[in-house]
Amino acid sequence: MAKRLIMRTAEALVEGNADYLCAEPEIILGTLDGPVGQAIATLLGDQTKGHTKVFAILNSDIQVKPATLMVSKVTVKDNRYTNILMGTVQAAIANGVLDAVREKVIPRKQANDLGIIYSVWLDPSVLNVEKVDHAALFEVHRQATVKVIRKAMKNEPSIDWLLKHQKSTTHYFHQLGIDGQLG
Repeated sequence: MAKRLIMRTAEALVEGNADYLCAEPEIILGTLDGPVGQAIATLLGDQTKGHTKVFAILNSDIQVKPATLMVSKVTVKDNRYTNILMGTVQAAIANGVLDAVREKVIPRKQANDLGIIYSVWLDPSVLNVEKVDHAALFEVHRQATVKVIRKAMKNEPSIDWLLKHQKSTTHYFHQLGIDGQLG
């Protein structure tokens, strides 16, 4: 019998070759009959304008397993943004979840018992791009999904790694502030 997975968390970053080609997911992963399942049910039933929560799907009628609830970090106000988020990015996340099962990052036998709350960030600058590279956007979000799930399942980074690297790791935006490059 597999060990019960109550709750794990992780974040990841994958960047492409253009500013808008960036994925920064944060997830909570755990059993559906525990706090993660309760949170998914609460979030799905408590829709908020501009922050609609939806399941990751392969198409309009096929939800992936583990059940993955997407929650946008950005307030959605634009139809084009919505179409990209609920099209390319949603499909990428769905495929990334299935990739994680295929790669045995998530045990296949647990796919029906686990849930993921997936905080998704689609760079709002995508609205300023005349011709969005949907294939590259898909690939970045797909890779980020597998990466973030892998980190959650392995409890990465470990506390030992964090303590060892604390002084040598610099937060990018904090450094920009120190350097006077942020307002």
